[in-house]
Amino acid sequence: MKRRVLLVSLLLVLALSLGASAEGVVTMMGVWGGQELEAFQEVMDAFTAKTGITVQFEGTRDLPTLLQTRIAAGNPPDVAALPGPGAMKEYVEQGALIDLNNVLDAKVLAEDYNDAWIELGTYQDGLYALTFAADIKSLVWYRPDVFAEKGYEVPATWEEMEALMDQMVANGDTPWAIGLESGAASGWPATDWIEDIMLRTAGPEVYDQWVNHEIPWTDERVQEAFEIFGKIARNSDYVYGGPVTVLSTNFGDSVAELFTDPPRAMMHRQASFVTSFIQDANPDVVIGEDVAFFGFPMIKPEHGNPMLGAGDMIGQFNDTPEAAAFMNFLASPEAQEIWANRLGKLGTNNKIDPAAYPDDLTRDMARLLNEADVFRFDGSDSMAAAVGSGAFWEGVLMYVGGDDLSDVLEFIENVAADSY
Repeated sequence: MKRRVLLVSLLLVLALSLGASAEGVVTMMGVWGGQELEAFQEVMDAFTAKTGITVQFEGTRDLPTLLQTRIAAGNPPDVAALPGPGAMKEYVEQGALIDLNNVLDAKVLAEDYNDAWIELGTYQDGLYALTFAADIKSLVWYRPDVFAEKGYEVPATWEEMEALMDQMVANGDTPWAIGLESGAASGWPATDWIEDIMLRTAGPEVYDQWVNHEIPWTDERVQEAFEIFGKIARNSDYVYGGPVTVLSTNFGDSVAELFTDPPRAMMHRQASFVTSFIQDANPDVVIGEDVAFFGFPMIKPEHGNPMLGAGDMIGQFNDTPEAAAFMNFLASPEAQEIWANRLGKLGTNNKIDPAAYPDDLTRDMARLLNEADVFRFDGSDSMAAAVGSGAFWEGVLMYVGGDDLSDVLEFIENVAADSY
């Protein structure tokens, strides 16, 4: 192992020093298109400029199917984006992924990466995924000027959040704007709510058991998370328009209720990418001044404040020096600074120059993310597809629509039992 790491390190150093004189090709498969692909092309171009190694990128919107087909045929790409931790584990069990402990510089991993990122890519005592960038989901968006005008204070705990919601209602304001419509993917924003709540009421270990179906959906801890969400989403006093509006409003449009005059809602829970929806609909809004965020509050102190999110996970499928050199480059601050600067994504290497981020708000999000003791990947993205992007999505819509919770959880559990 030591000889291999040394060989890869020497190759990378040699390639970096020789520039365009180095030869070789890396094949990569990913889902990116449009602006994301343009940004990643800059990453690939920077790697080629340093090493002379060409990256041949193959884009697909149906990555899980195409990648699995190529693996089964014995012809996987050298490197590929991974759909999530669940898919990573499946590829490991098939023997398809290279252990990155034999590829990436151990010193770099120890010094440049939070333990949460190492844990996320670890399975069966091996490191099989590099989390190249992340989106943070545990955020509540609000307007600081409106809070100041009305005397509202940012809550640090769920008890304070409940008191704030009641204060808003007493003041004639509606606390939340929520939209669950997203075409064939309708319901996913509600799953994010429930996942954030599960992390804070049941803790990361139980969250993992839930995601892996090691506890049933009818478990009282799952029920508790649904009920906390339901107290908001099914209550017309707490959410703008009540359940009917929640179910019919597109997720990207719902944040607009914070910017009406007067505001129709005071808060909106959504991931870091919501800033693009805010700016598209409100070009005059200054992100970080006219709108800001605070972390989703702690619920049970013993579980602290874990961070929920998603990420761009990348794995290596072929054991070639060129692929190893590319993986080491992707792990570097230089590569991640390009990605973060162009897209507002959050890098995972803690040595990224903060100036690479496009604004102070994104810098604050990156700091919050990399200070988190616990990071968990989006639960529905980590579950079996029939559950995470099927019954779970459908079940939350049923619940917000008024169905009995026990019936909803029984429905999801039946699908899960058949899927695992």
